[in-house]
Amino acid sequence: MSMTDPIASMLTKIRNACRAKHSVVDIPYSKLKENIAEVLSYENFITDFKAVEHANMKSIRIYLRYTDEHMSVIQGIHRVSRPGLRKYVPVSEIPRILGGLGIAIMSTPKGVMTNKKARLNHVGGEILCKVW
Repeated sequence: MSMTDPIASMLTKIRNACRAKHSVVDIPYSKLKENIAEVLSYENFITDFKAVEHANMKSIRIYLRYTDEHMSVIQGIHRVSRPGLRKYVPVSEIPRILGGLGIAIMSTPKGVMTNKKARLNHVGGEILCKVW
């Protein structure tokens, strides 16, 4: 099975695991996916993540975060830029997600970061996804 959009596949696995109340989800490894997981961890949308290797295949194990009422911290996760339609924005057009309550994960020349950090660093880039 060939995947044409591995980032969308990662976000779908996270979304489905949150809806099914799983505590852990494994995703095939790539450096970009690891950077996205790092941003999610830093912004407290997930508890933790780590790269694991089993059966000659490297993957990222993501530990999902839930509230005391067993509700997922990730209420929504949406892919913005995709292989068929890339979405690039300059600094002046970086979006605010839910009035600042959510984040947009961006790929910039200075690395993968949130929309807030991109605005502070005065860099634009590709909007990978929105998380709220």
